[in-house]
Amino acid sequence: MPDREGASGLRLSHVAIRHEDRVLIDLSAHVAPGHVLTVMGPSGSGKSTLLAYIGGFLDPAFHASGDVLADGISLSGLPPEQRRAGILFQDPLLFPHMSVGENVAFAIPAEVRLSAERQKIAAAILSEIELDGFAGRDPATLSGGQKARVALARVLVSRPRLLLLDEPFSKLDADLRAQMRSLVFVRARSAGLPVLLVTHDAADAEAAGGAVHRLGQRGDADA
Repeated sequence: MPDREGASGLRLSHVAIRHEDRVLIDLSAHVAPGHVLTVMGPSGSGKSTLLAYIGGFLDPAFHASGDVLADGISLSGLPPEQRRAGILFQDPLLFPHMSVGENVAFAIPAEVRLSAERQKIAAAILSEIELDGFAGRDPATLSGGQKARVALARVLVSRPRLLLLDEPFSKLDADLRAQMRSLVFVRARSAGLPVLLVTHDAADAEAAGGAVHRLGQRGDADA
């Protein structure tokens, strides 16, 4: 448990990211468990670069400083696999050689060793997101909305500390976009996950609620 006030959730402490002489990110923020901070900006403004820094896979062409903490634990010195940052991208990125159930089970932490238990966990989360009975399906047979749900299920079973959203709704049609926004934010809230959403779509920010930081505006944000 965090031992100081305000340590729970996600905290960005004086995070600055530069590319050559250009400052892309200059941000301090706190995102409480179950809340969302939206970072907005046009393509190329540094939104995905911020997520890469938090997730631990920032391209060495960028220079970054500042600390990232989750529940009071500094993530900055940890390898990506130890940061436990769940990430949803624009594309679901499902493994084509695995079934839907295998895709989900792949993300279950290694301490769950028994195959039967992993299958049970995968089937349960699929049922919760209205994909009951889909475990044996080939991902290629799924609709775009179904693939997005499987990607979300895979993130949720990984037991993340936080959720990073890299415009995951942008390739869905309007109806599916609204459904996935609701599903993602409800699930994150119920799991107590702090969420960082990057987008250029004001409707995403409105659906997320919480604070909005627009790139190019220096300052702090709380959600």
